[in-house]
Amino acid sequence: MKNYLLLLLSISLLLFSCKKNDELINDSQDNQKQQEPTRLLNSVEIEAAIDQSFQEKNSFNWKEASNQLIWSAAIEGQQVLSIGYGDKSESFSLDRSTTLIALKEEIIELVMQIEELPRKEILLYEDAVLNYIDLKVSKLETIEALRNLERIRYIEPTAYELTENGETKSASGCSTSSESISSSDYGTLSTGAKIPWNFYDHKIEQAWAYSKGSGITVGVIDTGVSQYQPNMSYKFDDYYSNRYIHKYGTYVDSWKWWATNTDGSHDKCGHGTSACSAIGSPNNSNYAPVGVAYECNLVSYRGTSDVLLNGYHERRGVKNALIQLANRSDVKIISMSIGYPWSIGIIEDAVEYAYYKNKMIFAAGGTSTAATNWYPVIFPASMSETIAVTGVEEQSSYDECDVCHTGSQIDFTFVMERSNNHHQPVSGYYSNSSRYFGGSSVATASTAGIAALVWSKYPSWSRTQVLNRLKSSAYFYPSQHSDFGYGNINALKAVRGW
Repeated sequence: MKNYLLLLLSISLLLFSCKKNDELINDSQDNQKQQEPTRLLNSVEIEAAIDQSFQEKNSFNWKEASNQLIWSAAIEGQQVLSIGYGDKSESFSLDRSTTLIALKEEIIELVMQIEELPRKEILLYEDAVLNYIDLKVSKLETIEALRNLERIRYIEPTAYELTENGETKSASGCSTSSESISSSDYGTLSTGAKIPWNFYDHKIEQAWAYSKGSGITVGVIDTGVSQYQPNMSYKFDDYYSNRYIHKYGTYVDSWKWWATNTDGSHDKCGHGTSACSAIGSPNNSNYAPVGVAYECNLVSYRGTSDVLLNGYHERRGVKNALIQLANRSDVKIISMSIGYPWSIGIIEDAVEYAYYKNKMIFAAGGTSTAATNWYPVIFPASMSETIAVTGVEEQSSYDECDVCHTGSQIDFTFVMERSNNHHQPVSGYYSNSSRYFGGSSVATASTAGIAALVWSKYPSWSRTQVLNRLKSSAYFYPSQHSDFGYGNINALKAVRGW
């Protein structure tokens, strides 16, 4: 009996000890939860937190951000939260499974419960192709609950706009001004069209003896095409039969996330007109700079208002343009001289969809001020599904242009800056006008033009075969430089094979 009582006493003490430990653990967890930041950050504080990530990690990703930061950015961005659902390989669905539908419904129901709002006020947008939804959120608890769910690929405040000292950045890369082109910066064809000086560095004019891009269609996602530039309209197919340029718009020019009316295909920035000119401006008697693949077709999308994909409608516009170009059987190449400092989930999904549809996607490595061009390769050029391009100077040794980004994710380079700081001549915004176009923007568009020359010469080739030919025709092949990838492409070697 005495032993039995001792046993009971020992068990009681053990249970008491375990209970006290559990209470201590729970108290610790409660205290930790109470210590988590719950204050809403303002735009300057959000900007500072993002900048600190770049300073410490040389990158920023919402997946690594705190709940407080995501919540604050979502509130700053009109309470819009984009949620990519499904496994890592399920960024899009041609036929959405019942499992994915059930997961989507689980997410919506969870947010409805926490936010205490009906479905019609919670569900802002549901994509038909990509596995993501836009929901309205206002509570930190919603962010916390969503991040505890399984099979969530991303949770991002898509309508949040990057600021600088609290002010929204805008009009990046835009110019509609004309410039006088120095006679030393071009050669002249028999038609009177001008050959930009840097085409000689890449042997593009020699490559034209074998291919001019005929039969290949290049999609351009940018700020659109100027309605005042005849080389990008009724003069586009001068001397060539059945050559076409199609123009569309997916950008909605409004601060309201719920607005749906696009503002058309007309370029109001100038950047998209320059990019299209670099790729396919015609060889005619208009005395303008000719494009790399001057017999190719172009499909232009005004998906953004400028080169910085800042804000809900620019991101949605680019996403929609990617999907529409991906669904066109005539488009083989997509050129995007636009981007953002960090990944945007809905655009990443759309890039993966376009890649699945066998499109060759060129993206700009990044252009910024000389003080910030140490930043990493920008998105979406940072994705493995894209071909990242940056600009270099015209000299014997490789050196990036004054405002160009470099890094291990760069695939190719293009010569676009002279010692006198002159860049590549292109058609201007208005009739009978020209301008200089620089940075990784012109490098990307021009390299997409070289790809069109190769694919036109070998129309039965796959995307992989064309890419391998570009690599084998580049300066550093078979090696890759740590900052410049395979380097400058020899267009003559690319189309000829030797």
